Amino acid sequence: MPRWKALPEELDPQVREFAGQLRRLVDRSGLSVAALADATGYSKTSWERYLNGRLLPPQRAVVALAEATGAQPAHLTTLWELAERAWSRDEMRQDVTMEAISVAQARAALGWDADQAEPPAKGAKFTKGTKAAQAPGTTQLPSVPQQRRTDTPSAADFPEWAAAATPSPAAPTAQAPARRTRSGRTLMYAVGAAGAALVAGAAVLLLNPGTGTAKKTAAPRPAAAPSTKQVLPAGVRCTGAGCVGKDPEAMGCGGAHAITPSRGRAGRAVIEVRYSKVCHTAWARISRAAPGDQATLSAGGHSATARAERNGAAYTPMVEVTGDPAKVAACGTTVAGVKGCSRPVPATPAGAPAPPAGAAVR
Repeated sequence: MPRWKALPEELDPQVREFAGQLRRLVDRSGLSVAALADATGYSKTSWERYLNGRLLPPQRAVVALAEATGAQPAHLTTLWELAERAWSRDEMRQDVTMEAISVAQARAALGWDADQAEPPAKGAKFTKGTKAAQAPGTTQLPSVPQQRRTDTPSAADFPEWAAAATPSPAAPTAQAPARRTRSGRTLMYAVGAAGAALVAGAAVLLLNPGTGTAKKTAAPRPAAAPSTKQVLPAGVRCTGAGCVGKDPEAMGCGGAHAITPSRGRAGRAVIEVRYSKVCHTAWARISRAAPGDQATLSAGGHSATARAERNGAAYTPMVEVTGDPAKVAACGTTVAGVKGCSRPVPATPAGAPAPPAGAAVR
């Protein structure tokens, strides 16, 4: 039976090349996945995800692997940067696809037809196919077809708006009058006013679909104010309550995105609170412990517990933190019954040495 599983077919070529290089380094060193976990401080489950192409390892894990296998960290970091950019591009494409699906589902829920240019509204004055009124003795301004987008409403969703606001391509032809008459200016003002009314009506329909009273239109709910989705750094997959109970490393909240606001001891075991400002979460980490020693953390109405494995290290799932992370404490209990809790520590100054190789960096 082969040692490694086949990499996913949809994997980007650069990510595939990087995962293959990691496998070759592990094979050349003769280390097992469990031995690699002991040498780097990352769990066996995490390395199985990294080496099988299911998750991109953090940069610190790559450096730790290079040190454990005797490879050049600089060369391996260069390959990691290329793979990280390719991984981020795939995530952006997935986000765009999911956003398009969400828009399509929202339109279907509101009763919009796929071929309908504007939302159905009771008593609406302008419907599909309605033409703008034109003054006697004047020529109607032709509308320019516009490409319809599937992600956000545009001028193509309101034909009357496009007909009134789009400049006529026939204006510079030889049949146009040499000078503008007073009636022509009056028509332009009328068209401009009609266009402004259409814009205002369209904004009301988009912000308050299906409402017919001025009272509801004038008092929008505060909860609907934020319309933009929070942009997270590359590799970060959750924030706040969406991270509760999840693995901080798998969600990209650890590594360079995490700090240690408090630390303590329970016997020989080191108990730490790890906090991610990007994810607004915290988790407890225990290291240098005996198998069976455990650490527990509580915050935001949630608690999580982790038990040390054979390598003497473990970390809990995440809990949400909305206040000062220095006030979040983690407590540990050894198999011998010795207890201890973490206490706030000063912030690590710039240029301080990295954590020892025996401690995980999640």
